[in-house]
Amino acid sequence: MANIPVSGPARLDGQVALVTGGAGGIGFEVVKTLAAAGATVIAADLAEADVSGVPGGKVEAVRYDVTSQADTDKVVDKIKRDHGKIDVLVLCAGTIANTHLVDSTDAEWESIWKVNVMGVVNPLRKIFPLMRDAGYGKIVCLGSVAVRVGGVASGPAYVAAKSAVHGIVKWVAKNGAKDGVFINAVAPGPVETNMWAKVTERAPPSPNASVPLGRYGQPEDIAQAILFLASPASNWITGQTVDINGGSYFS
Repeated sequence: MANIPVSGPARLDGQVALVTGGAGGIGFEVVKTLAAAGATVIAADLAEADVSGVPGGKVEAVRYDVTSQADTDKVVDKIKRDHGKIDVLVLCAGTIANTHLVDSTDAEWESIWKVNVMGVVNPLRKIFPLMRDAGYGKIVCLGSVAVRVGGVASGPAYVAAKSAVHGIVKWVAKNGAKDGVFINAVAPGPVETNMWAKVTERAPPSPNASVPLGRYGQPEDIAQAILFLASPASNWITGQTVDINGGSYFS
């Protein structure tokens, strides 16, 4: 049984973090936020992130296809060689579709599932044992308010895939706690990113009367919550899904 310390500051000094989807709207903000908290951050994405402007000099960009276990092995093995460990894993890679159930195709379901579900499973299969053997690890998955409400601007394939992610979080939490492996999810409401614009045709920034706090989310809103869950500040939290939605949904 791991000796879990009480919660402390939201700092990541000396830690190594891997962020998938690290070139995306939320993912890149997470990269910057974790680096500002002291971590060495690997921004992994199909489109290699431009990390030249991230302060601190502790950020690296790698090309990574999360749907490929072979690519996962290559990326993780390189991080192990270069840095010796992975303390934090943030799984932000994702894709969305808003196709109605009756119009959806097998190809779309497969595509959504491969990125949003296997893009979580593949890194976990490789990194969970490393964290377990090290006796410590913090994992944060990007879920969605769509799971809570049956979709916002998304179709059923996206809702189903993110529901699977929420379930995976519970399994890993149950099986990793004794070895010091934490895992939680965040469930954002609508966040103004390129992916959100893809299905809504809405250009940010957009005030919104249906959100009690009066606006849609920004990547910074999600990244700061992820930092909390990735850091020692959350040392008595695992297996949870944190809703971040401006008050538009209450569990």
